[in-house]
Amino acid sequence: MVKVPESILKKRATQAKIAEGAKADHDAAKQQKKADKAQWIANAQQYEAEYAAAEKEAIANRRAAKENGGFYVPPEPKVALVIRIRGIIGVSPKAKKVMRLFRLLQLHNATFVKLNEASIRMLRLIEPYVTYGYPSLKTVRSLIYKRGFGKVNKQRIPIADNSVISSELSSVGINCCADLVHEIYTCGPNFKAANNFLWPFKLNSPNGGFSSRTKLLHFMEGGEAGARGEEINKLVVKML
Repeated sequence: MVKVPESILKKRATQAKIAEGAKADHDAAKQQKKADKAQWIANAQQYEAEYAAAEKEAIANRRAAKENGGFYVPPEPKVALVIRIRGIIGVSPKAKKVMRLFRLLQLHNATFVKLNEASIRMLRLIEPYVTYGYPSLKTVRSLIYKRGFGKVNKQRIPIADNSVISSELSSVGINCCADLVHEIYTCGPNFKAANNFLWPFKLNSPNGGFSSRTKLLHFMEGGEAGARGEEINKLVVKML
């Protein structure tokens, strides 16, 4: 009988221990992934129910107001989508600074902005160089799913997996795309963290071009600049 050297026996034992540890880690990661997936699906279903209930309530309020001969005034929008439509020529220093604050550094960059008195005042200051409006749930989803990039270690990383989101935003309870969309759309308490995580969206020139008149005119005058309300959603579809 050949005697196996003690060094080889020790090496085998060490390798077996490492393999056992790796298998345990793999099984634990698999279980965690399964639990996370179930949680993400539950969150998405909860948000869908919330959106449907809000839509149903708005329709009921409109009908009730119509029956009583009145008008239903929906709540003020909390979030705006701002798209830069002009380059750097002829931009005043003050407008440049505001666009830098909104992270609109390049042509056709788009960002979400929380609406308050200060931000509305700044938007009016840069109206000739941007267009903005109130994004629908579909628009928020399309931008994040199709053009979403996250800021990870100051790098632009595509949101190809929920792990990109959870690695940066799990501390504020945002772990998946459904959480991120909900936080942005409803302007939740962690809107600032969620919005800062999102890299400014890089959109294309609109399919079919801008207005046949000019980008210099306000949207209400037949141009493209300034506030356009719900019409921003049609423009985003053309620029995705």
